[in-house]
Amino acid sequence: MRLVMIGSGYVGLVSGACFADFGHDVVCVDKLAEKIDSLKRGEIPIFEPGLDAIVESNIKAGRLSFSTDLTEAVAEADVVFIAVGTPSRRGDGHADLSYVFAAAREIAEAVQGFTVVVTKSTVPVGTGDEVERIIREVNPSADVTVVSNPEFLREGAAIHDFKRPDRIVVGLDDDRARDVMTEVYRPLYLNQSPLVFTTRRTSELIKYAANAFLAMKITFINEIADLSERVGANVQDVSRGIGLDGRIGSKFLHAGPGYGGSCFPKDTLALAKTAQDHDAPMRLIETTISINDNRKRAMGRKVISAAGGDVRGKKIAVLGLTFKPNTDDMRDSPAIAIVQTLNDAGARVVGYDPEGMENARESIDNLECASGPYEAADDADALVIVTEWNQFRALDLPRLKSIMKSPIFVDLRNIYRKDEVEKHGFEYSSVGRPL
Repeated sequence: MRLVMIGSGYVGLVSGACFADFGHDVVCVDKLAEKIDSLKRGEIPIFEPGLDAIVESNIKAGRLSFSTDLTEAVAEADVVFIAVGTPSRRGDGHADLSYVFAAAREIAEAVQGFTVVVTKSTVPVGTGDEVERIIREVNPSADVTVVSNPEFLREGAAIHDFKRPDRIVVGLDDDRARDVMTEVYRPLYLNQSPLVFTTRRTSELIKYAANAFLAMKITFINEIADLSERVGANVQDVSRGIGLDGRIGSKFLHAGPGYGGSCFPKDTLALAKTAQDHDAPMRLIETTISINDNRKRAMGRKVISAAGGDVRGKKIAVLGLTFKPNTDDMRDSPAIAIVQTLNDAGARVVGYDPEGMENARESIDNLECASGPYEAADDADALVIVTEWNQFRALDLPRLKSIMKSPIFVDLRNIYRKDEVEKHGFEYSSVGRPL
């Protein structure tokens, strides 16, 4: 089939490349000519393991192309995906849908013949209705049907998630689209990936509900971690003990400095705002947002406490700056608030991240950047692990001890054992384990 992906950012590029890998002919469209030119040269603007190889192979096979010409691409398409950004709107926290609606207008002007228009972007309930209204208003004769098909991609594991999904959710109000979307996902459907058809509004809500639930799960275990420290329990054992219950499950029960990234912060906020607008406030989600925001600063204070209660003039080494491993994404990363808290307390913060240094320079004020973990730790008064990159899981502890000014090790991801670190002469602090 002939597919067009409007938006060549994270979701659009990953989805477009994977669809091409399934054998579809895909054109990824973006307004930024510089980005399109880079993609044509095989240069990937984001870090996502395995994406570069898929893009390169499908460009060579002629199934994947890039363009700034939306009109030509849409005119020849069977299915047009809208995969543009929906950031939190300044001032009120609602999702900013201006890019989605602009894409709908351009699609309406260019579409020819029966076409399925699919909203891939994360959007509030009712957005599909407005996209359809815009298309009808701009081009009353357009033969289109609008579908909701939310993405469920984890940064750092997006290729796996796309090709081996837990489920594929498709929301539609026109049965003509069912056959088209079944054909689009046929390679996955034949492998028995659940294809869940529902109404368009239900599909839109499924995406927000899923992310909000996972955000609550993270926030729940983080509060259990705080209690564990005070009562002498071990949150990792608690997580295992409750996670083995099939009704609960073990995923997203790892205590840490709070959630960040491109989805959970903005999606929980957008869901809370939508609920308020419809007179059905979601107190659990509102509280989750508040707890998570406060937690990031609290982790900064935890570091200060571990360093003796005063970090003025001290050098603090921070390892891991992105919101999670295997991405270069700094959006709402806990590291931003942690570093800011340390800066406000007068510390000198030196950070290192395997992939996020360029974005970290733009996101964090007064951050000195190191070329590696040991360079960051050299002469440091404390070392903090904020993001659990694999290369931080086997640090040379004797080497660290020899180069640090003070042997203070703060592990905000619990990737080390207390006895393992302390036997090398460190003072060790973690999250949710006995003080």
